Amino acid sequence: MKVAIASGKGGTGKTTVAVNLALSLGGVHLLDCDVEEPNCNLFLGLELEKLEYVTCQVPEIDPEKCTLCGKCADFCRYNALAALPSRVLVFPALCHGCGGCGLVCTEGAVREKPGILGILESARSDSSLEFSRGVLNVGEAAATPLIRALQRHIDNSRPAIIDSPPGVACPVLAVIGAADYCVLVTESTPFGFHDFRLALEAVKALKVPFGVVLNRDGLGDSRVEEFCGAKGIPILLRIPDDRRIAQLYSEGIPFVEEMPEWKEKFAGMFSAIRAIMESGEGTE
Repeated sequence: MKVAIASGKGGTGKTTVAVNLALSLGGVHLLDCDVEEPNCNLFLGLELEKLEYVTCQVPEIDPEKCTLCGKCADFCRYNALAALPSRVLVFPALCHGCGGCGLVCTEGAVREKPGILGILESARSDSSLEFSRGVLNVGEAAATPLIRALQRHIDNSRPAIIDSPPGVACPVLAVIGAADYCVLVTESTPFGFHDFRLALEAVKALKVPFGVVLNRDGLGDSRVEEFCGAKGIPILLRIPDDRRIAQLYSEGIPFVEEMPEWKEKFAGMFSAIRAIMESGEGTE
């Protein structure tokens, strides 16, 4: 079973939930798919080893063969090519590596060369926790290919806990769309509630079962709880607005390590998710 931990905005506690859930369960595969800023290992402190470099095939124009017809630029939906009167410009950071420009070129003027997007790394802890992450190169715009490459390394023999990127853009959809269940982490503040509803619509569109973790419970008001109650959305866990939890977070310490009673609560949340999946029920 693959469980994605997502949210409508950054800073709501996705990584906190993902890391503490994984440590509470043990024997799972934790993946950090927030490839633009992976930070799960700040709390784990594992020695990481390289899995592979992830590359994308980027076009290169042969000026001797190019007739400046502009077909390649017209084809590219991502504007990675621009046909000028004197030459064709290539913007590698915008390229998604589909290869379409080479297919439409009738002169054979488009060659492809590999461009490195980032690196995949992994480690195994003493607690049998397996950890993998992707790290996107600074300045690269295409996070989704790196995420899909990381997903190919999921160990299907054990449950997978996936820390997704924030927001509702393509990288997030790539994570949620490949998951069996999505945990939406939110906080009951005006900003948190607004972005929670955006994430909720994205999960519904992908038809993935979901539930909610209410982080910093006690901060703000009851708008998220009232909304979930009215819509029949399960609140899987409440994490209080607790100074001790915040202090441990600031020191890079998973709070289940210092507050072991929370391991049972996270394990109970996972059991509830498993029961939902086994029953075949979802959230409309």
